[in-house]
Amino acid sequence: MSKNLYTGRYSNQMAKKTLGVAMIGYAFMGKAHSQAWRNVGRVYDLPAEIKMVAVCGRNAANTQEAADRLGWDGIETDWKKLLTRSDIDIIDICTPGDSHAEIAIAALNAGKHVICEKPLANTVAEAELMVAAANANKNVKNMVAFNYRRVPAVSLAKKMISEGKLGRIFHIRARYLQDWIVDPNFPLVWRLEKDKAGSGALGDIGAHAIDTTQFVTGQKLVGVSGLTETFIKERPLPGDYSGLQASASGNKMGKVTVDDAAIFVGRTDGGALATYEATRFATGSKNDMGFEIFGSKGSLKFSFEDMNELWYFDNTEGAETAGFQRILVTESVHPYMTAWWPPGHIIGYEHPFTHEIKDFVESVVNNTNPEPSFADGLQVQKVLEAVEKSSANNGTFQTIK
Repeated sequence: MSKNLYTGRYSNQMAKKTLGVAMIGYAFMGKAHSQAWRNVGRVYDLPAEIKMVAVCGRNAANTQEAADRLGWDGIETDWKKLLTRSDIDIIDICTPGDSHAEIAIAALNAGKHVICEKPLANTVAEAELMVAAANANKNVKNMVAFNYRRVPAVSLAKKMISEGKLGRIFHIRARYLQDWIVDPNFPLVWRLEKDKAGSGALGDIGAHAIDTTQFVTGQKLVGVSGLTETFIKERPLPGDYSGLQASASGNKMGKVTVDDAAIFVGRTDGGALATYEATRFATGSKNDMGFEIFGSKGSLKFSFEDMNELWYFDNTEGAETAGFQRILVTESVHPYMTAWWPPGHIIGYEHPFTHEIKDFVESVVNNTNPEPSFADGLQVQKVLEAVEKSSANNGTFQTIK
């Protein structure tokens, strides 16, 4: 199917193919992904029609309720059955990290395209097996869902740096600050258990900060020195919960087995020094994923809590008028914004997921390689492992290979 270079629309001379999608898991990320699958074909002219075939969960009644609420045509309670169905082309993995590798590898081997939530896996070894499966199945596509890459302001920052507007990069400062478990009575949900989540704030939100800054700058971390801390060692066992919402089931307590916070410094392959902080104990910060990048010709600042804004300092401007300028990233010339609203009409948290699905579908149909790939996810996993090793050895510098 060809795309008209003038209109940006796909030709109607040939009927669009239909891509059947199945999603495994339906909580917080499942809700976000479902909205993206529902909306993407309404706001973007895709080269394929999307059919939301089935959502999968362990409890049939709960899964049916989720399907009705989120817009899926059917359900399965055994994810393996999805892989044998001819009406399913894409598997979307929105489960805890302990199941990512098994599901993704089986799906790739079954000839299904796979988009998988981050972090890619719970360990480097698992991530390596996922990459090996992807490499062995070149006819299907793989992508890890680092959605912050698709924030228009973040994509614009990458464009500006690639065009040389910042010159040589000296410093990268990144953070992901939340406060949703400051209360010691917040229960022991799966994100606080190492066997399910792999790591705590480091992997859950720190992975986003790592991927986003590496994407924006084009530079990879090659070594790190870090510390992690678990501030609250035990928590009440949970009752019913979904996503980030939970309540305690009673007086029984369980051990927190992941980090509550992580900080680390690093070097990049481009010669920059970098600092990172990921915490769920930044009281008052709800979802502050941000970065500051300082270069010889200029600097950029971004915070997801003001996600439509990018701040730019042009060091080539004279001192009389020099200063950080606010770019409101809502113009049609800005990344992804042609599908949305007039200038000044802002977008929100859900929109980058739609951008992510758009890019993935286009890669599947046009036979291009989507980014970030499982290989990119593996590289981030190696950074996470290096930080954990460093912390376990009192901050000893760890080289990333």
